[in-house]
Amino acid sequence: MTGAAVDPSRLLSHLEDILGSDPDIDEVGFIHPTQFAIFNEAIHSSPSSSSGGGPQLEDGTKPKPVQASISDTFFWHNEHKLGISTLVLDPLYRAAKDAFMDAYKRYRLLSDSHVNKDGKLDNDVLICSTSILDIVESEVMKHSKALLLLSCDFGTAWNSRKSIVLKKLPFPMFMDELRLSSLVLSYSPKSERAWSHRRWVIKMITGKYANVQEIVERDSELVKTLAENSKMNYRAWNHRCWLVSYMSHSQVLLELQHSRDWSGLHVADNSCFHYRARLLLQMIENLQHNNDADGSSGVEFHQLWKEELDWVRTLIMRYVGREALWLHRRFLSLVWMKHLANDDQSISCNYCSGTCSTVNMFIEDELMLFHSCTIIPDNDFGDYHAQAVYSATYILWLAKQLPTTFGVKLRRSSQYEVLRRLLNDVGKSCLWDSTTASCTSI
Repeated sequence: MTGAAVDPSRLLSHLEDILGSDPDIDEVGFIHPTQFAIFNEAIHSSPSSSSGGGPQLEDGTKPKPVQASISDTFFWHNEHKLGISTLVLDPLYRAAKDAFMDAYKRYRLLSDSHVNKDGKLDNDVLICSTSILDIVESEVMKHSKALLLLSCDFGTAWNSRKSIVLKKLPFPMFMDELRLSSLVLSYSPKSERAWSHRRWVIKMITGKYANVQEIVERDSELVKTLAENSKMNYRAWNHRCWLVSYMSHSQVLLELQHSRDWSGLHVADNSCFHYRARLLLQMIENLQHNNDADGSSGVEFHQLWKEELDWVRTLIMRYVGREALWLHRRFLSLVWMKHLANDDQSISCNYCSGTCSTVNMFIEDELMLFHSCTIIPDNDFGDYHAQAVYSATYILWLAKQLPTTFGVKLRRSSQYEVLRRLLNDVGKSCLWDSTTASCTSI
C-alpha cells in the first residue's frame, strides 16, 4: 500500500486516533518506509507483545486499539513512542492543515457570534451555541495537535490553543500543553515556537498553582536531556536560563551542583557556562533582596565563587585552547570586581567578610595563570597557541577593567614583554596599543 493510494483524511484520522488513545506518548519520529518491517517485527517478537503487554496509560489501562491496516504500514506505536512514515508526511500535513483551518474558522465565527453589536453577551445565542462551540473547540485542539507534530512552527495552531486554554484555565489543560511541547521538542529540539509556548504555560501557572517549583525542576532536566541529543542548542539553554528566576534558593544551589559535571564534559559549549553564570547572578539578586544581618549568605556566595574560579582554572589547564572557559572566567572576574573585591582604593566589598581575596592576591593569581598558558610545547598542536592568545586577551581585558591596580601591576611584571611579543606575533598589536594607552593615561 503506497501513500498515494490512501485517503489523506483517513491517514489523519488514524494519527489522531493514536494520539487520543495514548496521551502519554513522549517521543515522535519520522521513519523511512523500508524500516517499518523491522520495527513491526520487533514489536511482534518482543516478550511484552506475546504476553499481552504493550503501551499502558498512567492509570494502568491499555490504549484503545487502532485499525491495523493503515497503522502498521504508515504508523509505528509502541511503549509511548510514535513513528510516522516519511512516505505520507506531505498528504498528512495537507490534511491536518485543512482540517485545522476549517475548524479554526468555525471556532472564530462561533466565538464572535456570542457577542452582539454592543459588545455585550447575548444570552439566548450563548445558550443555544455553547454545546456546538465546545465541540468545535475540541476539534481545534485535536487537529492543531496533529498539525504541530507535522509542522512545529505553525504559529496559528499554537495561538489557537492559547486562546482556548485561556478561556477555560483548568490546570490539566496547562499540563497537556507542557506535554505537547515536550513531544514537539522530542523531534525538533530547537523549535522556538515550542519553547515560547512552554514559557507561556509556566507564566500562566505561576501564582495560581502550588507546584511551580516541581515544573521548573522537570523543565531543567528536560533541557539537560535535549542538550545531550542536540549539541549547541542555544534555544534550550536560553529557556533553562529563563527558568532560573522561578527557582528557589535551594534549587539554584542544586542546579549549580548538578550542572557542574555536565559542563566539565562539554567545555566547548558556551551555553552551559552561560547558564552557570545566570545561576550565580540569581544568587546575587537574592542577596540584594534579602537582609543578611550576620553576612552568612555573602560568605557562602564568596565560597561558591572561589570554587568556581578554581574549577575553571583546572578546566583551562586540562582542556587547552577552549574559548568558552576564558569567557566564563571573564564573567567571574566581573563578579569579583563588582561584588567581592576588598580594596579601599577603587573597589568596595558588598557581600563579603575579611576572608575575601584582596586585589593583589587576585592579580598575582591571574598573572600566574597567564604565565602557565604562554608556555607552548614544541609540537604541531595549535591548541596551545590558541590558549596563549586567549590568555593574553584576557589579561589585556583585565588591565582595561582595573587600570589603576592591574594595569600598574602588569607594567611592573616580567610578563609585560611576553604579552607584548605574543600579541605582535599574532597580529593583535592594536589590542596592546589601546590597552597601554588607557593604562598610561591614569
